[in-house]
Amino acid sequence: MIAGFFFRGAAIGFSIAAPVGPIGILCIRRSVSGGRLLGFATGLGSATADAVYGTVAGFGLTTISGFLVGERFWLQLLGGAFLCYLGVRIGREHPRAEAGAVSGRGLLGAYASTFFLTLTNPATILAFVAVFASLGLAGAPSYRAAATLVGGVFLGSMLWWTILSQVAGTWRSRLTPGMLRGINRLSGAVLGAFGLIAIYLALRR
Repeated sequence: MIAGFFFRGAAIGFSIAAPVGPIGILCIRRSVSGGRLLGFATGLGSATADAVYGTVAGFGLTTISGFLVGERFWLQLLGGAFLCYLGVRIGREHPRAEAGAVSGRGLLGAYASTFFLTLTNPATILAFVAVFASLGLAGAPSYRAAATLVGGVFLGSMLWWTILSQVAGTWRSRLTPGMLRGINRLSGAVLGAFGLIAIYLALRR
């Protein structure tokens, strides 16, 4: 029975992480420009945030989920503004010809930025609450089952980000500096567009 909670959690984590949105674009771009390890750290931040929301839904923490849903305006506004900032910063970056060693600070920054972006996306908590409720998993029958469920969510999400960062990282050797510069500009524009849409939707409410 406990194993069933793990596999269901893994399926949920993978399926929620897989659609390519701003975090996916960021992971691909960082894997291509900075290497697989930087892309992996980017995905790890998102997977950690998924686990946090999985904890809220799995343990039936309705007070916390209600607060987060109630603060959707500010979360969406902050997340949108941060996406716009990342879009401008990435679009103006000059790519290096070779992907050098990434510092611990760089990895931590990649992790923290996607952790923040995923936490400030109201759609993430709504998706977890809806999926858990529809499958009868909201408020698991025991702490062990809930913890197993959350562990499955984290590993399922991390599986997707590992695949994405490894595949994207293989493109690095095939790209010229001009192509990398184009990827930076395109990624920056897409992230900025996601940010503006998030701000517009927040202000529209």
